[in-house]
Parts: sequence; C-alpha cells; structure tokens
Amino acid sequence: MFNPVAIQSAEEPLIGSAEAAEELCGRLNATMDELLAAIDAETKLVRAGKLIEASDFQPNKSELAKVYVADIEQFKRNALALSRLAPASITALKERHEEFRSLLQINLAVLATAREVSQDIIRNVARQTSAGPAATTYGRSGTMAKEKIVGERGIAVDRNL
Repeated sequence: MFNPVAIQSAEEPLIGSAEAAEELCGRLNATMDELLAAIDAETKLVRAGKLIEASDFQPNKSELAKVYVADIEQFKRNALALSRLAPASITALKERHEEFRSLLQINLAVLATAREVSQDIIRNVARQTSAGPAATTYGRSGTMAKEKIVGERGIAVDRNL
C-alpha cells in the first residue's frame, strides 16, 4: 500500500541542480508506478464483478492522485530547468505518461460500463416490481375501471459508484 509522501508545497524553491531534477523525476515516476498498480488492480476487480473489493482502492487512489498532481505542478514550475538538467528522464517520463493515460482511459471505460450495467439492472428491477398485476375493480357505472398505469417507484439508486 501507499505510504503518504509529503506533498510538495507551492513555495518550494525552483530546481537548480541535476540531482534535484532527477529526484523530482524519480518521485513522479514512483508515484505513477503506484497509481498505475492501483488503477490496474481496480480495473481487474471491476471487470470480474468484484465491485466491493474494487472500492477498497479508492482511498489509496485518491491519496496517490493528490501526490501525483502536486508533483506535476512542481514539474510544470520547473519545466525549463528539468529539460536542461534531466533531458533523458524527461523523455522517459513522457513515454511513461502515455502508458499512464491509456491505462486510465481503459479504467474509466470499465467503470462507466459497470455503472451503466448496474443502473440498467436497477431500472429493470424497478420496472418489474412496479408492473405487477393491477386489481380488477368496477367503476361507479358498474363497468370495469380502466387500468391505471403505475410508474416506477419504490427503488432508490445510489449513484456513488
């Protein structure tokens, strides 16, 4: 599991050495490693229909995302120095970021599909429970009353998937 790293403050000084540039690149790479592992594990669990187990990754994923965003902000503030002090690491990170984006797109598609399937199941259950046979009654004139159309009711949907 993720060990929280101190999130870099906006007041941190700009990078001035190759060692500091490599350290930032390494930290960003390590954060992406952990985030990729969490996203990959979550995607596999959702595909297997194990939504409860997949939800256990959310707190870790959120913390990793915060660290990732802080590192990216630090990266942006130091873009010129990084390209000058650690060009090979920057190239490797760009390639790694493409892998990260593609895995994230897959994860989002799997989560959207799971959500859609869950909502369809809930809608179908609601439709089936409200479509029971209507009672046959007579109206005031002694004729059969027209069948009332009953809408979907009685089912609550939690949209926090």
